[in-house]
Amino acid sequence: MNLTKTYNVSDFNDAYIKETLKEIIQILEMRGYNPINQIVGYLMSGDPGYITSFGNARNKIQSLERNKIIEVLVKELIK
Repeated sequence: MNLTKTYNVSDFNDAYIKETLKEIIQILEMRGYNPINQIVGYLMSGDPGYITSFGNARNKIQSLERNKIIEVLVKELIK
C-alpha cells in the first residue's frame, strides 16, 4: 500500500495537552489535592500557585496555554 497518510497537527497538540493534564492530575492526587479544584482555580485565575511544584507539575501546566487547555477540555466534552 502506497497511500499517503496525512496528520493534523492540532490532533497531536491536543493529545500532548491531554497527556500532560493526566500527569498533572496524578501528581495532584499523590499530594492529596483535589485535581478538579486545583486545575479550575488555575485556569480561572492564571495563578500557578494552584498547582504544586512537586513532580514539576507547575512547570508542566505553565508550558501549556490556558486557552488551549480549555479548548481541549471543551472538545472532549462535546464528543
